[in-house]
Amino acid sequence: MLACTHMVYLIHSEKGVLTMEDNSKLQQATKIYKALGEPTRLKIARLLANEANLCCSDIGIKLESIAGSTLSHHLKQLTDCGLLSTYKEGTYIYYSLDRELIGKYAPYVTE
Repeated sequence: MLACTHMVYLIHSEKGVLTMEDNSKLQQATKIYKALGEPTRLKIARLLANEANLCCSDIGIKLESIAGSTLSHHLKQLTDCGLLSTYKEGTYIYYSLDRELIGKYAPYVTE
């Protein structure tokens, strides 16, 4: 039996094989689409498209039926893929949507 420890995929475009930069963009797009593929995270992104700089408790109130720990998990996923930026004020963390990134990968979120 053969064991494969790792696989390499080459993706061809009109210009030829994708570069490392292209591969990085592809990975970022995959993370973003995966994050937005979950309905609650899409709701969070749409909420932050309309109202910037909301803390976790404000987002929870506006979304209504979501547990705090679940909301924190969703916010982390959106932050990790680059869609949300944060700043801390006292004990609160405020979230806002990266409009440039969302405009590039998912402009329908801001409509």
